[in-house]
Amino acid sequence: MKALAQEQVDRYRHDGFLFPLPALDAEEAHGYLGLLDRIEAHAGSSLSLPANGQWRSSPHIYLPEFDRLVRDPRILDVIEDLLGPDLLVFTSTFFIKEAGSATFAAWHQDSTYFGLAPHEHVTAWLALSDASAQAGCMEVLSSHGQPRQMHHAAARLANSINGAGQAIVEPLDDSQGVLMELKAGEFSLHNTLCPHRSSPNRSSHRRVGFGISYIPAHVTTVGSHRLHALLVRGQDKWGHFDLLPPPDGAFTPAGLAMQDAVYRRYREHYREQERRHDELFGKYTGEVHAAVDG
Repeated sequence: MKALAQEQVDRYRHDGFLFPLPALDAEEAHGYLGLLDRIEAHAGSSLSLPANGQWRSSPHIYLPEFDRLVRDPRILDVIEDLLGPDLLVFTSTFFIKEAGSATFAAWHQDSTYFGLAPHEHVTAWLALSDASAQAGCMEVLSSHGQPRQMHHAAARLANSINGAGQAIVEPLDDSQGVLMELKAGEFSLHNTLCPHRSSPNRSSHRRVGFGISYIPAHVTTVGSHRLHALLVRGQDKWGHFDLLPPPDGAFTPAGLAMQDAVYRRYREHYREQERRHDELFGKYTGEVHAAVDG
C-alpha cells in the first residue's frame, strides 16, 4: 500500500467512508480558492447559483491547475490503495455554500444517477475552506459492510446543492450519522453507495469543497451514452470511455469547447439514469421530506 494503513482500508470497506486525510497546506488551499475566483469572473457570477451548474463541473478540463490537482499523488496514492493502479476521473465538481445560505443536501447516494457498474466509484471530497458542522459539512451513515442501492426520487428540492435534488425515499435510520468535519486542505472519502447529506451553512464564511470522482478503469457506464473520462494513473486497457487530453492552457477555446461537450453528454446520461432508476424501483409519487439537522 502507498498511503493507507490496512486498518484504514478495512474501516473504509466496512463503513463506506474515511476521513480526515491530508492533502494541501493552507497556502495551496487558498491558491485554489483564488482560481475559483477566476472561474467566477469568467462565469460572471457566483458558482453557487443554479444557473452556473456547468461552470461547477470538471474544471480539470479547462484549467491546468485543476488537472494537476486531480493527479496529485497525495490524493492518488490513497485512491490507488482502494481502487488499484489504473485510475480514471469520471467527473469533478465544486460544492459551494455561501455564508448563511440555506443550501443543503438531502440524504442520497451518488450511485443513484451516475450509472456506473460495478459500484466501485469513490469521491475524494477536498475542503478548500473549513468544512465544520456549523458550515454544513457532510454527514454520512455506515453501511456496516453491507452497502446496497436505495430508492430515491429526483425531487428537485429547493436550495438543494445537487441538481436533481435527489433524496432517499425509503425508511432510513439516521440516528448514527457521522459528521465529516474537515479543515481547509484535508479531504474525505466516501464510496458511491454511502448515504450522505449536508446541512445549510450557518457560519460566517463561504464553505467550498471540490469533489473528485475516481473510478478504476475497468468500470463502465450503464445506458446508451458513451462518456468521457481522464486517465490519471496506470493504463486504460478496457476502453469504456473517451479519454480526455490534458488542458492546453487556461480557459482556451479548445478547453472550454471540450468541457461544454463533456457536460452536455454527462447531463443526457444523468437524465437517462433518473428514468432508469424509476423503472427499477418504481416512480416515487409520495411527498419527499428532506430532513435537515438544525
